[in-house]
Amino acid sequence: MFVYDAFISYLCIRHYTYIMHIKTHAKDLLINKIEKDMERNKTNTDNLSTLRSGEWMNGFTDDIAAALSQCAEQCFRLNALSPLCRSEREEIVREMLGRIGERFVIHSPFRCDFGTNIHIGNNFIGNFNLAILDEAEVTIGDNVFIGPNCSLCTVIHALDAGQRNAGIMRALPITIGDNVWIAANVVVLPGVTIGSRAVIGAGSVVTRDIPADVLAAGNPCRVIKPIPTSLS
Repeated sequence: MFVYDAFISYLCIRHYTYIMHIKTHAKDLLINKIEKDMERNKTNTDNLSTLRSGEWMNGFTDDIAAALSQCAEQCFRLNALSPLCRSEREEIVREMLGRIGERFVIHSPFRCDFGTNIHIGNNFIGNFNLAILDEAEVTIGDNVFIGPNCSLCTVIHALDAGQRNAGIMRALPITIGDNVWIAANVVVLPGVTIGSRAVIGAGSVVTRDIPADVLAAGNPCRVIKPIPTSLS
């Protein structure tokens, strides 16, 4: 029994050492990537384009702060308007977003970071308290319904506290296909693509791509079953 227990302890130690080695290696690779991106972007004066590119950068810059402030003002104006002021609300939305198609409804409150990186198709419905952190491109197809209290987040802050406090960040795009329904209280994380005609269940955290024509739900969000395509 003593030999068996000692052997099991040895295996556990070896396993723990291996896992820690993998974690250390992954951390070193991430730090190296951040350092390379930061060095490459030292002479880049177009910080908004760099942020959209997916490279690590210092996001605490004057031009990014100015763009954030401008969009915050537009969101404030939109959310201060009555739902009955349809033409005024539409004017602000079209001025704020990169593109939005015909026939849309965006309920207040609505918030986004830049607006110009958001591209939405026709017949869009965004329910109450939709937040889109569009440091990278957010592309939404036709006939997309998004329920209340949903967040689409493209920004990633550095894991290291010192780097994070210094403003080191990157952003990855989000793409949502046509005829997608995202139910209430869903969070979509950076770099995710949701295929056309997919349905995302309430309360899901979408951490990876979801294929077309499926019902997916959970934290992390996983495919539950296929959705039969309509014959009509």
